[in-house]
Amino acid sequence: MKRIYVIGDSISMHYGPYLETYLRGKMSYARKSESEANALDLDPPQGVNGGDSSMVLAFTKAKAAATGFDTDWLLLNCGLWDLRTDPQSGAKQVPLDQYRVYLREILAIVREQGITPIWVRTTPCDEAVHNREDSDFYRFSADAVAYNQAADVIMKVHGVPTIDLYSFTLNLGEDLYCDHVHFREHIREKQGAFIAGWLTAWEAALDA
Repeated sequence: MKRIYVIGDSISMHYGPYLETYLRGKMSYARKSESEANALDLDPPQGVNGGDSSMVLAFTKAKAAATGFDTDWLLLNCGLWDLRTDPQSGAKQVPLDQYRVYLREILAIVREQGITPIWVRTTPCDEAVHNREDSDFYRFSADAVAYNQAADVIMKVHGVPTIDLYSFTLNLGEDLYCDHVHFREHIREKQGAFIAGWLTAWEAALDA
């Protein structure tokens, strides 16, 4: 039975229980936990949320050095935190060029562990709801596209399979969001089912 380990933002936390359910009996499921992050004594401290690409890199590097990853496939995503935009300066939390650098470093560490990385494209946001005058940071739909495109190139060059959760989610129609960036419960369930189906089909193709 294949082992799946997930590092991702709150979107993955929300679809995670559904993904685990749909994979039951087919693949084992685990994800980054707060206890793991605390044990690694990361600075700044991290929780279950993967955060931006610099945080994913720090966690991946520390875990690989400490205990290694007990998994076959690493389901990986970062992007929504990276494209956070300062309303005053327009600066991104992680600029696009640096995002590319971090992704390459993350992939190198994962591959050194003998693990297969699987990339999950970053989901869209509701820009109109998100970017209120009182928001601490903005997110722009065009940035989600740009960061996804940058990741697409890197994954293609490095031969990393990609799950297009972005397009899948956009094609689910209207009334997707429960707030500015998170999805309603029935959308989360569909996302979990979609990823489980993709993983199951991909394993079958590998075994064929």
